[in-house]
Amino acid sequence: MTPTDSRRSVVPPYLLHAVAQAAEFPRAASAARTALASLEAVQAPKRQHLVPPRSLTGTVDRSPQRTITDAHGTTTLPGAVVRREGDADTGDAAVDEAYAGLGATHAFWLDVFGRVSIDGAGLPLDATVHFGQDYDNAYWDGSRMVFGDGDDEVFRRFTIALDVIGHELAHGVTQYTADLAYQGQSGALNESISDVFGSLVAQYAAGQTAEQASWLIGQGLFTDAVHGDALRSMRAPGTAYDDPVLGKDPQPATMADFVVTTDDAGGVHTNSGIPNHAFFLAATAIGGYAWQGAGAVWWDALTSDAVTASIDFAGFAAVTIDAAGVPVRRRFRGAHRGAGRLADGGRPRLRRSSATHRRTVGSMRIEVRRSGGFAGTTRHWRVDTDTSADPAAWSEVVDALPGPPRRRRPGRRSPTTSRGRSPSSARP
Repeated sequence: MTPTDSRRSVVPPYLLHAVAQAAEFPRAASAARTALASLEAVQAPKRQHLVPPRSLTGTVDRSPQRTITDAHGTTTLPGAVVRREGDADTGDAAVDEAYAGLGATHAFWLDVFGRVSIDGAGLPLDATVHFGQDYDNAYWDGSRMVFGDGDDEVFRRFTIALDVIGHELAHGVTQYTADLAYQGQSGALNESISDVFGSLVAQYAAGQTAEQASWLIGQGLFTDAVHGDALRSMRAPGTAYDDPVLGKDPQPATMADFVVTTDDAGGVHTNSGIPNHAFFLAATAIGGYAWQGAGAVWWDALTSDAVTASIDFAGFAAVTIDAAGVPVRRRFRGAHRGAGRLADGGRPRLRRSSATHRRTVGSMRIEVRRSGGFAGTTRHWRVDTDTSADPAAWSEVVDALPGPPRRRRPGRRSPTTSRGRSPSSARP
């Protein structure tokens, strides 16, 4: 392990803490304590030094270029090479699942967004399996995937869930694009974006529409001893598991339940439920294949100049609404409102101005302020309206307000056509 190792793991620390204290699962408890110790040694907030992607002007190998290594139960990376690109199955389930998962993730990014590997320039995909003894996690360390085998009491091996592989490699994509700071709301967005694209990788591989998808992250990782379906639920954050020993999924679905904490870099795995839920609402409102609708908009936002490393929920919501374009912008506003993410991390602020003290009977003035997302720009609108208007009317007023000016990087295509493809061409 190098001193600059910065792990982005799929199992949240709060769940590992619960497992570590579970006397009913002694083997799992020991494994969880080991996993926690390894995370605490490397997960202090830090930024990666990124090497700019290589130029695509030359010849780039568009194949996945996978290499799977085996740590043989040690924590020494990378381990011994056991399968390279083009090799046949080995018969080792973890090796072959990792190989297939890397391939499916590579195919998603290439087919849907025209991105060659996670850096956009053909970066080889490396993964290590059989890491540690009963290691209860999978993580991206900035250069490779690492998979534990689980403890067989609480967790199964971590290569079985395609969305987990997609989640971890999406951390690499974020690293090479917005490079979101792993702290607070930007860190929760970092985790959420990995859940979003991890789920889309699995949906794309299965040919599922937004309505058909489970929207569960890490489904199948829990053993039958655990009362739970998955690590997280994007459809209904806070409902993924409810176990008498491990407790209940603590993720909030809206800003009303936002968790303020210093743990886990400011609750990055907890509060990611809020943008996760917003994505689910947007994807199901649009319908069809989520990677063509909401997924394309999220990708357009992630690679926008408007997204800074320290962007907050409100700022990212504003960028996605702007990136959605006129036909679906209203649905995105509705999704973000459903998760309570507009304006300063919460709902739009509708408040009376000082002028309302002089208002005439039967009318009032409201002001709407939205901030964040575009270099801290605050946009302000004022509307005079009848005080008898019902809440739905206020919602219409907010929806009618113009968005901030849209900025794109040179040469970018509309997200609604999967980077220049017709919608039907990006289907399995």
